[in-house]
Amino acid sequence: MPSLGNILQLGIKELRSLARDPAMVLLILYAFSLSIHTSATAVPESPHRATVGVVNEDASTLSWRLMDALQMPYFLPPESITREQMDTGMDSGRFTFTLDIPPDFQRDLLGGRGAEIQLNVDATQVSQAFTGAGHIQQIMNAEVAEFLARHRAEPVMPVEAVIRTAYNPNLDRAWFGAINSVIDQITMLSIILTGAALIREREHGTIEHLLVMPITPLEIMLAKVWSMAAVVLVASALALRLVVQGWLEVPVRGSLELFLLGAALHLFATTSMGILFGTLARSMPQLGLLIILVLIPLQILSGGMTPRESMPELVQQIMLAAPTTHFIQLAQAVLFRGAGVAVIWPQLLALAAIGAGFFVIALSRLRRSLQ
Repeated sequence: MPSLGNILQLGIKELRSLARDPAMVLLILYAFSLSIHTSATAVPESPHRATVGVVNEDASTLSWRLMDALQMPYFLPPESITREQMDTGMDSGRFTFTLDIPPDFQRDLLGGRGAEIQLNVDATQVSQAFTGAGHIQQIMNAEVAEFLARHRAEPVMPVEAVIRTAYNPNLDRAWFGAINSVIDQITMLSIILTGAALIREREHGTIEHLLVMPITPLEIMLAKVWSMAAVVLVASALALRLVVQGWLEVPVRGSLELFLLGAALHLFATTSMGILFGTLARSMPQLGLLIILVLIPLQILSGGMTPRESMPELVQQIMLAAPTTHFIQLAQAVLFRGAGVAVIWPQLLALAAIGAGFFVIALSRLRRSLQ
């Protein structure tokens, strides 16, 4: 039977060794702070509070209507400027978009003559330029069509679908991206930390010291699993509180305690995977390459980036053997929809079973590598 005292002391040794590794400490801090913020806010799918300057040379009902159509949160209220301010505003970064509505714009349209609006885009604002230009074009076309039709086009349909967005009313990509990034970081860091801990023992020669001590491979593995899992679990809890809820102001509907319970079972599986990879790799570069080969398919095919329903049936069945598939389902159910144990118990059981399987395989490999 494993000695709890040995497991505790070996785990504390792992924590001290991790604290003396500045590269790993910086990786943990970055992964659960700036990386989450960047993943949530980088390259939005729609413009957000983009600045617009308008040269309104027509001053007609239609021109003012076009300006009023550019509304929050996609665009800041348009600012009326002169033609001389248009170029200087773009050059200084004051405006991302500038519109030039020519004289007699409304009269030419009502008279059946062609009319054009000049749209200038600051392409250095990559996150806003391409999507924002498309939004402005759609808004302008819709407003002009309704104005020429003398009424707002509202076709009467025999059946009307009323869509209510329950969790994310504004369909803000950052809400989903922040939670999904936390899930990805939990998986990545747990595999890296446990695998690196075993490789570090081999590279520093301390694995031989452990072998001459009255401890078993099971105690060595349990110590690495609980210590690295505890680090990732604490870091993820702080990230949810401070980064997701505090910095990004993303509401979390469900119980954080229930999510952390599921994360602990997930960490049981992923830390065991890290030990397994540490027994297969002989150096840190080999471990890094092995993790890349495994981590990318886990993140892409588990339903975090794209729905599992859009994948081939065979891929869906194969990925049921991956802990990330069940953890993503659990995390999204708890944090997005406020689900309880009655809903997520199949995922909890699946994570426990998969974790036990990886633990047994990793322990067998560890015993053979230590002989």
